[in-house]
Amino acid sequence: MTTISPIFRSSLSNSIPRRYLSSHAFSTASPPCLDSAESPSTTFSDDRRGLQPRDESENQLISLIKSCFKKTQLLQIHAHIIRTSLIREHFICLQFLSRVALSPFHDMGYSSRIFSQIMNPSGSQFNVMIRAYSMSGSAEEGFYLYREMRRRGVPPNPLSSSFVIKSCTKISSLMGGLQIHGRILRDGHQSDSVLLTTLMDLYSCCEKFEEACKVFDDIPQRDTVSWNVLISCCIRNRRTRDALGLFDTMQGTADGFEPDDVTCLLLLQACANLGALEFGERIHSYIEEHGYGGALNLCNSLIAMYSRCGRLEKACSVFKRMEERNVVSWSAMISGFAMHGYGREAIEAFEQMQQFGVSPDDQTLTGVLSACSHCGLVDEGWMFFDRMYKVFGIKPNIHHYGCMVDLLGRAGLLDQAYQLITLMGIRPDSTIWRTLLGACRIHRHATLGERVIGHLIELKAQEAGDYVLLLNIYSSVGNWDKVAELRKFMKEKGIQTSPGCSTIELKGKVHEFVVDDFSHPRTDNIYEMLDEIGKQLKIAGYVAVLSSELHNLDAEEKGYRLSYHSEKLAIAFGVLATPPGTTIRVSKNLRICVDCHNFAKILSDVYNRDVVIRDRTRFHHFREGRCSCNGYW
Repeated sequence: MTTISPIFRSSLSNSIPRRYLSSHAFSTASPPCLDSAESPSTTFSDDRRGLQPRDESENQLISLIKSCFKKTQLLQIHAHIIRTSLIREHFICLQFLSRVALSPFHDMGYSSRIFSQIMNPSGSQFNVMIRAYSMSGSAEEGFYLYREMRRRGVPPNPLSSSFVIKSCTKISSLMGGLQIHGRILRDGHQSDSVLLTTLMDLYSCCEKFEEACKVFDDIPQRDTVSWNVLISCCIRNRRTRDALGLFDTMQGTADGFEPDDVTCLLLLQACANLGALEFGERIHSYIEEHGYGGALNLCNSLIAMYSRCGRLEKACSVFKRMEERNVVSWSAMISGFAMHGYGREAIEAFEQMQQFGVSPDDQTLTGVLSACSHCGLVDEGWMFFDRMYKVFGIKPNIHHYGCMVDLLGRAGLLDQAYQLITLMGIRPDSTIWRTLLGACRIHRHATLGERVIGHLIELKAQEAGDYVLLLNIYSSVGNWDKVAELRKFMKEKGIQTSPGCSTIELKGKVHEFVVDDFSHPRTDNIYEMLDEIGKQLKIAGYVAVLSSELHNLDAEEKGYRLSYHSEKLAIAFGVLATPPGTTIRVSKNLRICVDCHNFAKILSDVYNRDVVIRDRTRFHHFREGRCSCNGYW
């Protein structure tokens, strides 16, 4: 028998009506099947029955149930309410089931056994279990239970549908969600705003943007939560600029919804993804004006946003002003230093973090190893990698190995990088092979590059970008037969490459360019400016790096093709549309090519402009003819 403390025994005894007390109150005998046919008046088929405790004693018992934080206490109460038949009281049974199934216990095994002994569960009891499953590792069971609920003839309410939709969302079951959507319409619950917001989130997670927007349009009474879900939907479905536009739209509606801290969190993420610095600064001002400035999660997001938008000094300013810093704060700052090429500063921040008593996590170590990679700190990288498990108890994951492969690959230690992948004890994923493939491109190692492509094919994970890297390798060593052969293969297989895309923000609006782009309203002016820039840079010594062009063309044709890369168009627009001396900030979806890198470096000197380019892997700060990467990228 479980031992019960005197204090708990006294509290429990005082809360139970005397008519139920017996000397066997805490027996651990097997419980009988609940709601048996012997007492039809106590069945739970009518959900309107027993929705409130009957007297003060039952109130006290329910308070005791809610105050339990140990499973032994729950077991004692369970034994008692079974022996005294209090388990047949709907409200008591519901409260006990809720305590077991939901926070803080989330004991699905125990709660499912309790639920299985209820002969005719009510809608509320079904809802508790469906909700609990939606938050568990067995979310699909929530869908099955909802189906069982309908089979038994228990009518679901909007809460039932909301919980089962969350189950479908957790397992990304679009088919299950479509079935529930149909049931919602059939049951007449399509006017429930909270339910429709939950349904919109499901479509968003399943990357069904149009369907999510249709549901949003059908919500009769929108609130800030529904707007936040729509913003999240835009971000998840790569409609980042649309997400930023919703900030003004939601405030400009007739109802005039005020963005809250969650809205700001989402928009900061969107600004970071897009490199929209001006908009991010606007959100920062909104945060301060509305009293959210002290929120730890928002400060962490501000550090990440400023770092990813090229304003590392502002990220540092936010970090220094924080009254409280957690591991996420330090990790964000370390990652910021890493992506801007400040490896020594990242290591120094890592050491300070430990001095302040904050233990690193796996994300922190990823940032430190990335910093070593971007700066070629091979010995330091090996040291931190070795200390991960020995000192910090963190087992290296695929991301840490990826950083080490990147570090070794950039340093030209390709054989060591390949050996590390084969011996790392974790199944290599496509990302780590692509990291090595990128190193093969840098160091023109065609043989190893072909071998890496073979591994990607084995994983059935090869993408168009992988073949482009291999094209880069072949063209860089002048193997045009291989280039032609690979292009023919890509054409036969219908492999389409993603075009390079560069964005620049001006007065809160994001302008997007692709190679040879003629879609911008100021196209003629932009091309005239780019031609003028080209003339000035040639006078200063700029010569196009023809190896950056992957086609087997003559020198003149190669030079022409290189002239209109997307980042050059974005830079030309920046020079055209901003006053002299203004910093030009460009974001690119691919790695910047050598020719565009040289172009930006010389332009920064000739036009006396700071140019900041964020490519797929890091930042390049160009000033007075030099780049922060020091040629190591």
